[in-house]
Amino acid sequence: MEDLLTSQLAERLGPVAVFPDDAGYDERRQVWNALIDRFPAAIVIARDPGDVRRAVTAAAACGLHVCIKGGGHNIAGSAVADGALMIDMSDLKHIEIDADHRVARVGGGATWADLDAAAQAFGLAVPGGVVSSTGVAGLTLGGGFGWLARLHGLAVDNLLSAEIVLADGTIAVCSQSEHPDLFWAIRGGSGNFGVVTEFTFRLHPIGPQVLFGPTFFALEDARNVLSAYATQAPSLPRKACVWANLMTAPPVPVLPESVHRTKVLTLMQFHAGPAEEAQADLKCLYAGVEPLGSAFAARPFTEAQSFLDGAYDFGARNYWRAHNHHAVTPQLIDLLVDLAPGMPSADSELLICLLGGAVADVGEAATAFPHRQVPFMTTPGARWRDESDDADMIGWLKRVSEKIAAHAVPGSYVNFIAESDGKAPNAYRGNLDRLTEVKQRYDPANLFRFNQNIAPETHSAGQRTPLTR
Repeated sequence: MEDLLTSQLAERLGPVAVFPDDAGYDERRQVWNALIDRFPAAIVIARDPGDVRRAVTAAAACGLHVCIKGGGHNIAGSAVADGALMIDMSDLKHIEIDADHRVARVGGGATWADLDAAAQAFGLAVPGGVVSSTGVAGLTLGGGFGWLARLHGLAVDNLLSAEIVLADGTIAVCSQSEHPDLFWAIRGGSGNFGVVTEFTFRLHPIGPQVLFGPTFFALEDARNVLSAYATQAPSLPRKACVWANLMTAPPVPVLPESVHRTKVLTLMQFHAGPAEEAQADLKCLYAGVEPLGSAFAARPFTEAQSFLDGAYDFGARNYWRAHNHHAVTPQLIDLLVDLAPGMPSADSELLICLLGGAVADVGEAATAFPHRQVPFMTTPGARWRDESDDADMIGWLKRVSEKIAAHAVPGSYVNFIAESDGKAPNAYRGNLDRLTEVKQRYDPANLFRFNQNIAPETHSAGQRTPLTR
C-alpha cells in the first residue's frame, strides 16, 4: 500500500518530492523542537507557488493531509506530521523591499533574519518576533509579537496582503479588498486556511542602532524589581519594550563568575530612542536595586533581533505553556519567585512578556488574533537535551503551568501552545465561531489541520468536538 502511495505521489509531483528512502528526507523532516520526531509520507520542496499547488492537489487526490514547514520553529511541531504530505517552504524565501513605498514582499519560506537584513539595508523593519531563525510565515499567521509590537503592532497588523494556495488548489490573493474574510482569518488564525506563498508587509523606519540587552538582578531582589515592573512597565513609552525572565545566569563577562549558573532575574530591554532617554524611561523598573551587571547597550537592530538566537537554537527539546494576565499581581510575583529555584535545567525559564501599546489599539474582532487587551503574558518553558529527561521536564512544566493558571485570565497565544489536541478555543476565544465559518468556506475537508485546528463543523466555542486524526 505504501509503495502504491509513493508511486502515485511520485507521478503527480515529479522531482520536487522527497520520500523516506531518499537522501535528504531525514534532514528535511527535522524541526526546531527536538521533542518532535515525526515521519511524513513525503516532502515537497517548494520553489514557487506552482509547486505548492501541485502538492496540495496531490495530497487531496491521494487522501493525505498537508503540513507546512516554514522556519520549523513552532513549539507543537505543526510543520511535520506522521503520514502527511509536508510542504517544505524553506527554498521559497525571496524578499523584495520597496523603500519608497515602505512595502516588503516576502516569500513564505523566509526567516526573520532574512527579512530583517533585507529591510535594514534601507533603515526599515517589519514588527516580528525575538528570535531571528523563526519563520516569517508561522509567526505572522499566529499574530506575531516581539520588540516592536508596542510601537508598531503585531506582524498581522502590518500585513497588507497575502498570496495563498487554497485547499482546492486555487492561488488567491487576500487583502482588505480581496477575499476580506480570508484575510481577516489568516491574521491570527494560524495555518488553518491554506499555504501562504508570499506576504506583503508595511515597513517602518527603525535603527540602524537601537538600545537593547539584558540587565541582571539577584534572585533575592526579584520581588522588589518585579513589583516595580508590574506597575511601571505598562506605562512605558511605546518605543520601549521590556520582558522579565527568571532564569539561570549565563557565563557572560558582565556578570561576576560567582553569579554564573545561579538563578537570577533578567530584564531584557529594548528601546528605540536615544540612550539618555532610554535610561530615564527604564530606570523606574529597577526599584532602586543595584543590578548584578548589564549588557544593555547600543546595537544594530539586526543584532538585537538575533541576540537570543543562541538561547533558542535548533536541536534542544522544548515544552512551553502560555498564560494571559491583566496584571502581574503580588501573588503571581511570589509564586514565580518561589518557583525559580526549582527550575529543572539551566535553559528553563519563567518568562513574562509585555504587550500593550499599539497591540491594544486594534479591536479584538478586527483580526483573528483576540488577545488585544492583555498587557502581560507568562511563558514558563522547559528546555533540555537528553530524551531520558522528557517525563521529568514535561511534568515540571505542567505542574508549574497549573499553578500559574490560577492567576491568569482565559486565553493562550496560539504560537506558544505545545500540544495540538483541541486547544483551539483557548487560542481563538471569541473569534472562533467566525473562524469556523471561514474554515467551512475555504477548507471544508480540513486538509490543513495540524496547527491548533479550527475544524470546519459549525459549533460554538463552548460546544466544539475535539478533532480526531
